[in-house]
Amino acid sequence: MRVLAFEDSYDIERLLDSGGVDIGAIEILQHWDTKSAVQRIRTYAPDILLLDHYIPPNKGLEVLRALNTAVQAGELDRPTTIVGMSSASMANRKMSNEGADHSIVKFDLANLEFWPRR
Repeated sequence: MRVLAFEDSYDIERLLDSGGVDIGAIEILQHWDTKSAVQRIRTYAPDILLLDHYIPPNKGLEVLRALNTAVQAGELDRPTTIVGMSSASMANRKMSNEGADHSIVKFDLANLEFWPRR
């Protein structure tokens, strides 16, 4: 399972590990900004994409919209699972409305059912 995370405040691997996820069973690449996000997604081809809503220079919502446009244009394949992360319920709702499969408070990220457990 390949995981690509755009998160600027917290180490996603540490967050998942502390939540009981078997991080040895997944491959995680984290970017601390959203520069060239669609290109990074294309290059890494993740199974799971994690998007922080409030990340510079482009919010996760903007990245999701750009990804949707690129997928519709046939420029890349959509990740199997897209997760929007924010502590603000309105931001999570917006991510869901734009096509995120899950939207969650990032501190609850490890509770999603698709992660392998230790």
